[in-house]
Amino acid sequence: MYSSYKEFAKEEFNYEVNYTFYEDFTIADHFGVAAIKDTYKRELEFAKTMGYKALTELTMVLNHKIWFLYEKNEPLAKVYNELWRELQDYCYNHLKGDELSYYYRTLD
Repeated sequence: MYSSYKEFAKEEFNYEVNYTFYEDFTIADHFGVAAIKDTYKRELEFAKTMGYKALTELTMVLNHKIWFLYEKNEPLAKVYNELWRELQDYCYNHLKGDELSYYYRTLD
């Protein structure tokens, strides 16, 4: 197994993690749905200020949280799925041109 999310992303997807989204959500997981949703609101606002790469990484993290939790904690996985879909819609509607191409290439 991997010792960190950063190691997982690098080995499995050749992706260099740039933000602490995964770690922030992992802390929120221990406090339940309200904490996850609150963390999402803060992370989304931060990602919007940082730009398309942060939005892409946030989308990736939400998707991975679904994967990691769907057999262990289905209620939390469902919350992450809801947030992931919301963020996907946001990105599809707000990223354009090269930014949207980066999003698709990275998440494909």
